[in-house]
Amino acid sequence: MKVPTILIVDDEPDNFDVISILLSAQEYELHYVADAKEVITSLDIIQPDLILLDVMMPDINGVELCKQIRALPQWQAIPITMVTALTRKEDLAQCLNAGADDFISKPLNGLELRARVNSMLRIKRQHDSLQTLLQFREDMVHMLVHDLRNRLTDVLLGVEFLEMDVEASVQQKLEKIYESAQGVQLLVDDLLKIALLESGNLRLNRRDVDIRELVQSVMDNFGAIATQKKQSLVSQFSSSPLNNIPIDETLMYRVLDNLLSNAIKFAPENSDIVVTIENDQSNALKLQVIDSGPGVPQELRQKIFEKYEIGTLMPDVSQIGLGLALCKMIINAHQGEIQVKSNQPRGSIFEITLSQPRLA
Repeated sequence: MKVPTILIVDDEPDNFDVISILLSAQEYELHYVADAKEVITSLDIIQPDLILLDVMMPDINGVELCKQIRALPQWQAIPITMVTALTRKEDLAQCLNAGADDFISKPLNGLELRARVNSMLRIKRQHDSLQTLLQFREDMVHMLVHDLRNRLTDVLLGVEFLEMDVEASVQQKLEKIYESAQGVQLLVDDLLKIALLESGNLRLNRRDVDIRELVQSVMDNFGAIATQKKQSLVSQFSSSPLNNIPIDETLMYRVLDNLLSNAIKFAPENSDIVVTIENDQSNALKLQVIDSGPGVPQELRQKIFEKYEIGTLMPDVSQIGLGLALCKMIINAHQGEIQVKSNQPRGSIFEITLSQPRLA
């Protein structure tokens, strides 16, 4: 088992000596940094499991240094215990608000110091165990999704091959099998994207996109399906420039595909499904998908964007609860917002808001 590493930051060497003596009976690897300005650069070298941080230091005090450490993503999970002679509740609250996990008062008591150090190291071990488990889950998901995609590709290719030389009645059945396999393939892709987004490993491939062309492409793809349900797809696009929107086109297509697919599923026959695009007063892009289906109850308008949550149950309609969760993750990755509103007197309005920074 790895010996826990503790970084002690204090401008007074005598204080390090005191802590070393008080922890001498424990199997810890202790490191000492006297200059707060050197702490950030030393973290990668020392790789501490716990930081004991003095508050009252020259140049950069412990509170400011704690904020700097917490601003670095790779060190946000490292426990920080503030070592301080301050006793006012306001000062202790300031330490905690800066990102510290615990504090211990000077003069140090050996029994209390060892107990608090053990407590923080226990939390660090639990965090590391959880991260290992999450990494294992992520690796398993990627492996399973990869294998599923390969098997589904074999199925799709096999169906395409069979369709070349069968009678019409069999060909219709093969087409249904093909459509079902494509649906499973989309679900598998969604699972992979969700796993990547959750792990922070999915990078956006942003480029300037004409959002009108993108939306129109998605709408054209659903034209035949909407016609079968006697529905009309209506576009209402702003006349202002919409051709330089920096987005990941593939991921945004998936969002729009999901929203339109849901609208067609839930909207009744002989109804309009309206897609609007406009710039609001702050020059943010606002896109809405409006239907006249059953709508989403007020109490579910946040929950339906969570994984495996669904809104109104509909007979004979596939509802797994991954599509809207993926939409929210993609929109959040674009620093945007997605929400659902009521479409009076009946139906839903799914609204996406995106700021429009220009690519460098």
